Amino acid sequence: MPSAFQFQCHLVLIFLAASKGETRYLEVRDAGEDDPFLLLSEDLKRELSAGQIYRRSLRCIDMLSIEGQFTFTADQPQLHCATFFIGEPEELITVRYDFVNIDCRGGDFLKVFDGWILKGEKFPSSLDHPLTTSQRYADFCESGNIQRSIRSSQNVAMIFFRIQQPGNGFTVTVKKSSNLFPCNVISQTPSGRFTMVIPHQHRNCSFSIIYPVVIKISDLILGHLNGLFLKQPSAGCAGVGDFVELLGGAGLDPSKMFPLADLSQMKIGCDNTVLRMVSSGKHINRVTFEYHQLDLQETETRKENSIEEFCLPSI
Repeated sequence: MPSAFQFQCHLVLIFLAASKGETRYLEVRDAGEDDPFLLLSEDLKRELSAGQIYRRSLRCIDMLSIEGQFTFTADQPQLHCATFFIGEPEELITVRYDFVNIDCRGGDFLKVFDGWILKGEKFPSSLDHPLTTSQRYADFCESGNIQRSIRSSQNVAMIFFRIQQPGNGFTVTVKKSSNLFPCNVISQTPSGRFTMVIPHQHRNCSFSIIYPVVIKISDLILGHLNGLFLKQPSAGCAGVGDFVELLGGAGLDPSKMFPLADLSQMKIGCDNTVLRMVSSGKHINRVTFEYHQLDLQETETRKENSIEEFCLPSI
């Protein structure tokens, strides 16, 4: 099965599970026959000539990984819609309103969120994001022409909207810019290699992989320590000093996941795996790791090479 398709199928399960949320959170119902994740594959393969702008219509539930101009026009009342944007780890996403025709007084809304929300869980978590939750929302009906361009703090962002009158809608332009020191990242692929660097900054950074994976940490520098030194789950040192932790769980929010063991390599069968670095700002901290998706053979031979596994019964 191609990796892009695996990514799409896995996220389909997450979206279909996101059927209920708090009032200010996204509520996704009936993703329907039109699979938005097939469009992600099309976007990835599309080649555009220099200067050409990619344009297409949006679906009620959609995902985009490419720059361009995108238009949504309601053909019936649409009450629970969202578009998820994702870039490469080193990219930031800017969403600009080009045209908006919605009835704010009648209950319509159009909001940009700095990150992703699924089932009321946020990425990045509130502990790892530089802004408060309320600051991460940009509501068109509240800001109007005041704030027509919003840039994300990481490689994912989203818009969610309600449009009740057929014929109403909006057009947005999505652009990407480089991020010299990527902090919070959701991986587009089930395998890869990544180096996270926090240069003298007091912040927390998470790298999220929405697959069951084998993950191996190959290099780690924390403060004056050079070599593998992971936070023990029972050490009770959260919020103190500099450390790296591996987290696993079924949701999106790293702060709601459970910590894994102190190992340089392990099999993690959770729906979501997160490597999280906490930095005091006193040092230049760096971690390099590799990961690849667990295949059927690996799940059947769990004890091979004495690599620890977690969450595998839920696969």
